[in-house]
Amino acid sequence: MKKILFILTTFLFLHNSYAQKQPNIVFLFADDAGYADFGFQGSTVMKTPNLDKLAKKGVKFTQAYVTDATCGPSRAGLITGKYQQRFGYGEINVPGYMSDNSKFLGDDMGLPLDQVTMADYLKKLGYVNAMYGKWHLGDADRFHPLKRGFDEFYGFRGGARNYFAYENFKNVHHDNKMERDFGNFEEPDGYATDVFADKAISFIERNQDKPFFIYLAFNAVHTPMQATQEDLDRFPDLTGKRKELAAMTWALDRASGKILDKLKELGLDENTIVVFSNDNGGPTDKNASINLPLSGTKSNHLEGGLRVPFLISWPKHLKGNTAYNYPVSTLDLLPTFYAAGGGDVSDLKDIDGVNLIPFLKVEIKGRPHETLYWKKEARGAIREGDYKLIRFPDRPAELYDLSKDIAEQNDLASKYPEQVRNMYKKLFEWELTLERPMWMLKQEFEKYDIDRMDRYRSPELVEKEMHLPVTRTKKLD
Repeated sequence: MKKILFILTTFLFLHNSYAQKQPNIVFLFADDAGYADFGFQGSTVMKTPNLDKLAKKGVKFTQAYVTDATCGPSRAGLITGKYQQRFGYGEINVPGYMSDNSKFLGDDMGLPLDQVTMADYLKKLGYVNAMYGKWHLGDADRFHPLKRGFDEFYGFRGGARNYFAYENFKNVHHDNKMERDFGNFEEPDGYATDVFADKAISFIERNQDKPFFIYLAFNAVHTPMQATQEDLDRFPDLTGKRKELAAMTWALDRASGKILDKLKELGLDENTIVVFSNDNGGPTDKNASINLPLSGTKSNHLEGGLRVPFLISWPKHLKGNTAYNYPVSTLDLLPTFYAAGGGDVSDLKDIDGVNLIPFLKVEIKGRPHETLYWKKEARGAIREGDYKLIRFPDRPAELYDLSKDIAEQNDLASKYPEQVRNMYKKLFEWELTLERPMWMLKQEFEKYDIDRMDRYRSPELVEKEMHLPVTRTKKLD
């Protein structure tokens, strides 16, 4: 009997020790933010003191990419660790924007049920998982977060909604309504950005003795441009959308800070992985976001559409106040979280992401990715080393050396035709491995995306349109 009791006690001790070693994971994900619109990215206008502290406490990535320059596909890639085009998720899933020739439309547009999510993998390691905010991976019940590995949900299924409660709640489509867990539709009592943070804090308090994963996908700073009057009053020198954006960014930072403070209060901060990033480049014409010194915006393959702010903090294991300068991708979050939680990355079959931990600890030198790919409709892009090739349907391909030309102003295609041919071939070979898109964008919106790209190709024109002095962006170069 004593021997059995000893064995049982030893097992429980080892189990509890293992559980305590598993880090908590908090993933803070912004929406449509500009590359330059954070203090840690060099902004002197946007006030983000809490995220600036996180940057000093952790690792700042200078070449972090998303898998698509729009909301839904970008989220599909990060949550599966796979290029979303491989399972046909090549375009945004927004009703009304899609071609009638699409295979799926309306509520049927969502993350295929045979795809394993980040939450599914972490649940196998004993994590309790929560998702708050913007889902945008399918409106139908079968795509619901609680059916994709999450244990708790408060947010909305669609791509955008008001930051305040809807007055005519009954007339709002279900994908835009706030929802608690499954089917409990209830509007927020307060500003959405703050409400999401409060929900996350409650989850942390209730699960502080377990390994937990929180995916907090803010809808900030996506349109509509809405902020509290108190937050607007903090920026008396700004006007119009830029003022609204500053207030919304302040609220985003405040919400993030409340979560970080709660982790510290409970003594969880040292062994909690906190990630902050953004789903795509800022849509300058929609929310007055700024992507300088990058050219381009949301929905195109210039750096301003694909390169995003990216921070990772894990004080117990990663040196703070450091920069990582090789290209990484949001594809890498799933294997990084899984490995940190005690999983064997070799168990992750058929993913494209890489566990970043050994690279950040300099246990592995060199680049996590030698090649990265993007595809949207007939457009495509490939980055190989420091060269980036962009293919268009209406003009010759362009080639840039990002080590010397971050703003993509000096097209080298005519100078290095062999490089163009080789990268073109590699991009096409990758495209042959992809599934056909499950839905397609209407041509009028595809044309709009290309026109928007041309409009914001020149940093000087962006500075002029946004009334910015050149000196304001030099810190980012």
